[in-house]
Amino acid sequence: MNSQRAVVYVVDDDQRIRDALQALLSSVGFEVISFDSAASYLEFQRPNKIGCLILDLDLPGMNGLELQREIAGEESPPIVFLTAHGDIPSSVKAIKAGATEFLLKPFDEEDLLRAIDAAIQADEANRTRLAELGTIRKRYALLTPREREVFPFVISGLLNKQTAWELGTSEITIRIHRGQIMKKMEAESLADLVRLAARLGIEPASNTKR
Repeated sequence: MNSQRAVVYVVDDDQRIRDALQALLSSVGFEVISFDSAASYLEFQRPNKIGCLILDLDLPGMNGLELQREIAGEESPPIVFLTAHGDIPSSVKAIKAGATEFLLKPFDEEDLLRAIDAAIQADEANRTRLAELGTIRKRYALLTPREREVFPFVISGLLNKQTAWELGTSEITIRIHRGQIMKKMEAESLADLVRLAARLGIEPASNTKR
């Protein structure tokens, strides 16, 4: 069970369910923070910790699916739906919108714990991915405007003289820019640079004079 440093948020309007989840999850080492509505969860300032969200479908005011849409984004914790009012259309919507699991009440403790563990592993992997992307973006920010212009031509596989022709400059200038791009991006090879560009969403140059 991946409970170390992890926090489980519970959004459910049933006090008995919140108490039961608090007891269960605390017993296996999770920190548990509970809310009786979507609004109270949205008002809470989440700590920067690995975790997941156990979310009821039927809530007062904003329902579970609406809350899922409201908080959708890269830094939202993975969601495990836990509800007594589930149906196939709702479960399909939840999963398509990114929920890691959709469970029904009364719940099986082992099923729930497995779902939570999977969600926390997903959150950990996502945090690692975001941290890596942040590092890549910082490297890219070091490039000059001209180096950023040259970048797509480099990853397209063009020779320096071809890129120079496309940009109306000299081959030696392109060679210098290429070297700086490789150095600043900390790319060990062209293949490595192409991979970094893909992470940044940078496409190879295609509309050339060739």
